Amino acid sequence: MRFTYWLALVIAALGWATGGLATSAALAEGVGTWTMVAMRVLIAAVLLAALAVVRRISLPSLSVLGFGMVQAVVNLTIPYILFTFAYGEASVGFVGLLAALIPMATALFAHWMLPSEPLSVSKLVALFVSFSGVAFLLLSGDSGLSEGGRPAVAVALALTSIAAIGFSGAFAKRHAGMYNPITITGLQFGLSVIWLTPAMFLIDGPPTDVPGKGWALIVVMAVVGAVVPFLLFFWLLERIDVTQAALVGYMVPFMGLVGGVVLLDEELQTGIVVGGALVLTGLVLSDMRSRRDARTKLAETLGIPS
Repeated sequence: MRFTYWLALVIAALGWATGGLATSAALAEGVGTWTMVAMRVLIAAVLLAALAVVRRISLPSLSVLGFGMVQAVVNLTIPYILFTFAYGEASVGFVGLLAALIPMATALFAHWMLPSEPLSVSKLVALFVSFSGVAFLLLSGDSGLSEGGRPAVAVALALTSIAAIGFSGAFAKRHAGMYNPITITGLQFGLSVIWLTPAMFLIDGPPTDVPGKGWALIVVMAVVGAVVPFLLFFWLLERIDVTQAALVGYMVPFMGLVGGVVLLDEELQTGIVVGGALVLTGLVLSDMRSRRDARTKLAETLGIPS
């Protein structure tokens, strides 16, 4: 793979990891969860709308608009809100390790929604290993925070988010080819603004008491933690295999874990180390199987004996 593609992968992973770190830091600054999510989404929506104008992307059809509505709920609103609450209950590294389950959640939903992608026995084993890691994280009671933290609540919030993202991934693949990536990304952010902004005013009130540092962190979340990695990832998907692009899933948890320890004084506790190792082992096993399946399918297409 070219150096340019590796660089894009690393920058995208850094962006998503930075989003988690900025969220945790903003919570420490007293920024309300609903304010943080609504303003982050609003800023990202404005930037993506400007990009769509510059690129002269046509307006979406009603079918694409409906698809975008579903994705705005399950791929953005639910995960952004619940993950933000989860960062208040456990460390960035803890939550990031749970987020590594997203590719496997997608595979699980794909089994039911995409007849061409059934779960194999090896993937079920990988799923079991990863969820053993989640169970260890839960039973250890370690949150990665020096004080307080409720790991059980963080696990519940994160797993609900992961289930929503897993469904959205399979749903998107089921409708692949009917949308422009920039259009659907912009729709997700733009439509989410419609209900997140009123929710912010009802729950947190107007964002008049957000400190300067809080606003800076929200901008970082919107630009570095959302727009840049999304656009880079879609750019990569046009140039490399999906299995290669999925390497970002290995980078984000590690970067979040290291960043939390170095920048936010989070603790690298035994439960997080062992549980995280099990989660990532399951992810590696699943990815190895996916790569073997992809090679086998390619060989069959080309008529090469396996």
